[in-house]
Amino acid sequence: MKDADVSKQIQQMIRFIRQEAEEKANEISVAAEEEFNIEKLQLLEAEKRKIRQEYERKAKQIDVRRKIEYSMQLNASRIKVLQAQDEVVNSMKDDAKKALLHISNDEQVYKKLIKEIIVQGLLRLREPSVLLRCREGDSKLVESLLEDVKKEYSEKANVQPPKIALDDRVYLPPQPKDGNVDTHEPFCSGGVVLASEDGKIVLENTLDARLDVIFRQKLPEACSLPYTHYIDFNQNLKFYLNYTKAFVSVKLNKDGAI
Repeated sequence: MKDADVSKQIQQMIRFIRQEAEEKANEISVAAEEEFNIEKLQLLEAEKRKIRQEYERKAKQIDVRRKIEYSMQLNASRIKVLQAQDEVVNSMKDDAKKALLHISNDEQVYKKLIKEIIVQGLLRLREPSVLLRCREGDSKLVESLLEDVKKEYSEKANVQPPKIALDDRVYLPPQPKDGNVDTHEPFCSGGVVLASEDGKIVLENTLDARLDVIFRQKLPEACSLPYTHYIDFNQNLKFYLNYTKAFVSVKLNKDGAI
């Protein structure tokens, strides 16, 4: 072959090899670009997931914190309502206690009340022999009623008149000084305490004990009333009088139940 032909073939081979190299380089570049884009998308999605998870975690924390704060505020409000309700209920009971102190001032009313209270106590005890205790200031009044009490009890219970011993050694405490019902000293607004002869059965039928009983019975009803019904006892006289009547009234059933 001539030198020119050889040189021509060599140039053709060089162009062919270069073309193949360029095509291979382009393929590698395209593959690398695709792999880069895929890796980039994967990294991007992973970071997005992390951001979403972090957002959801913080959102849950905020929601839990909000619920806790709401619950705390709700409990604090309930406590305030209960405290206010307790203050009003205690004030209502104190007003009733003060009203009880004036019952013994009306001699005729108190005399009838004491008689019914003693008969009621006897009907509850149903003992042939009873020890009766009262305030020292009521001893003469109680003593004057014993015969009538025995007779009435005997007729109602259809039994022999009981033996009633009036305790002249131990008396119930007197009314509080200056009408202070908040005193820590024991006091009695009126009424009596009855006991069986052996002392095993004791029935406290004082006005204060009856107030406690009625108050416990009426407490759910009082607590269920709207707060405005008893904000001020002096201004809401109707409500106060209704409860005072409930507290101090003596309604005897045929069986003598309190």
